[in-house]
Amino acid sequence: MSGSGSRDGGGRSGPGAGGSAGADDGGSPAGGASGGEAGRAYRAPAAPARGELRVKGSRFLAVVAPAAGEAAARAVVEAVRAEHPDATHHCFAWRLGAEPRERAADAGEPAGTAGPPILRALRGAGLSDAVAVVARWFGGVKLGKGGLARAYAAAVREALAVAETVERVPAVALEVEVPYPALGAVKRLVHPPEVELAAERYGAAAARLSLVVRAARRAELEEALAALGLAAAPAAGGGGAG
Repeated sequence: MSGSGSRDGGGRSGPGAGGSAGADDGGSPAGGASGGEAGRAYRAPAAPARGELRVKGSRFLAVVAPAAGEAAARAVVEAVRAEHPDATHHCFAWRLGAEPRERAADAGEPAGTAGPPILRALRGAGLSDAVAVVARWFGGVKLGKGGLARAYAAAVREALAVAETVERVPAVALEVEVPYPALGAVKRLVHPPEVELAAERYGAAAARLSLVVRAARRAELEEALAALGLAAAPAAGGGGAG
């Protein structure tokens, strides 16, 4: 078994490519990871990276890429399929979010020999907001279930070895309406980067503040606001990680 990896500066493996994984890809939800902790920081790929190895004539090309959501993850899968239409299989897995939602697809390989090993490689690297796709060209020699699982996982590890990552911190966007007498007290609760003031709008009797709060600090902030007789509400479309 021999392999190599490289960072991928772009091309068609980026999340901007169109398409969907389709209903016949053999994929199935793997569920959320156990033991997740709301608000905990995690790491995600900063840019696409590639790794490749050959095992008994079969070629395995892995692409690990960032994915902000399911649509972006599916787009990466489709981009790899479009780039390598001659590959025998295009197997994949993804992990999305702070408490990861997971999916794995064997895509025609024997059950459990491709998607789950790819998923375990992502888990082992501690990554989320990540998708991994492995294109395989059959080399004429059957590898067996164990050999396939090891090869798919090893190909992803080749890409992970050269992948650059960034830290993501789950955050929530909140809005609070503040009567002017309480405005100073509320602004004293702003402590970047845990609690940031994103915007403020002023009306006749009150100001409306838009806050971005790290998820781990949300309960503490809401308690402080309640002590002032105020309540925060989730902003439209609020949430994410930065």
